[in-house]
Amino acid sequence: MSANTELKRPKAPGRLKLYFTAALLLVLLWVSSVQTESSLSELIKGFPNMLDLLKEMFPPRWSYFHKIVDAMLDTIRMALVGTTIGAILAIPVALLCASNITAIKWITYPVRLVLNLVRTMPDLLLAAIFVAIFGLGPLPGIFALSVFSLGLVAKLTYEALETIEPGPLEAMTSVGANMTQRIVYGVMPQIQAHFISFTLYTFEINVRAAAILGLVGAGGIGHYYEVTLGFLEYDKTCVIILFTLAIVLLIDYASTKLREKLL
Repeated sequence: MSANTELKRPKAPGRLKLYFTAALLLVLLWVSSVQTESSLSELIKGFPNMLDLLKEMFPPRWSYFHKIVDAMLDTIRMALVGTTIGAILAIPVALLCASNITAIKWITYPVRLVLNLVRTMPDLLLAAIFVAIFGLGPLPGIFALSVFSLGLVAKLTYEALETIEPGPLEAMTSVGANMTQRIVYGVMPQIQAHFISFTLYTFEINVRAAAILGLVGAGGIGHYYEVTLGFLEYDKTCVIILFTLAIVLLIDYASTKLREKLL
């Protein structure tokens, strides 16, 4: 093979580009620090206060454990119901957002815009809105987590839908299959494992989110966070944190094992 026809290897990026990127990141970090009025010296000065807070949290007051079990169960129930509702609603929304499923742009783009709007609203804000509408209790938390789950699951699912193999859909179209048949037999078999994985991942996030929704009156273990922190009972707060950590780790382990079997 002659030298002219020989394939050229791509050149490695120059050091100048690396130095420029590093300098740009440092400038952005410095500007952000100035604008937020934060500095490393303030962090160092506040470090002893952090140690004092940790000393007050230990040893945990384990006698407080039995008072928060029911609230933690409410938190898990909120996350479970909210995730389920949001995942079910996410299916039609994702199908409308996927350009290879719904080829009509005047439908796809507005639905994506609404989905992006839903995703920009934090769960605490959603919970506060629903508390104002429905009052205190787990119901506003469930609605907040449902909306949050809808935005997250629909986003991940429609992006996965746009990467499916078009062959089965083209074959079914050629034999006269309607839209429902193409979705049920051509789309769902390719996406169902990913959809379940996205739902499990969202459930993990919702358990963490539901743990703090009680700060705005949406029920669950968050109410006890607010009470113990308000009365400076940090040893009780430590029990809540450790209990929440144990639940999150358990759910994370179980969902990881399920995802390994599905994918």
